Amino acid sequence: MAIADMLPGRLGLGGRLPRRIDDLRGPARGVIMLPRNLSWPGMRECDVSDARGRRSLYGMLLAKGQRNDIARFVNSGLLRQDWPLIKNTLDGRLSRRCERRFGLGKGAAAPQRTDSHARPSGPAAGLGPG
Repeated sequence: MAIADMLPGRLGLGGRLPRRIDDLRGPARGVIMLPRNLSWPGMRECDVSDARGRRSLYGMLLAKGQRNDIARFVNSGLLRQDWPLIKNTLDGRLSRRCERRFGLGKGAAAPQRTDSHARPSGPAAGLGPG
């Protein structure tokens, strides 16, 4: 661990966030075990398949985690998907910084639908009989 990571507040918001959204390599499914310094009392495990728990986890990590914690536990695709709900739970400065740094703002791509009624896309979407 770098000395700068051990000094709280030393890096500020910009220094705590990974440089690019592609640096966020957290799992897309499964249970993660948080280090003691990041876990809430009685909550060290989080199933990232549980949307509500994952959004709480990501909000806490963005607000309190160090760069390596955020990169290790936050999944870029899930963050994009959950961002409209997560951003309102964060401090305004942090929310704006995340939007600029990770391209999550108004000009970013809309979250993909995950329900069974979503239209297929891709090369085979327009193919059909006749």
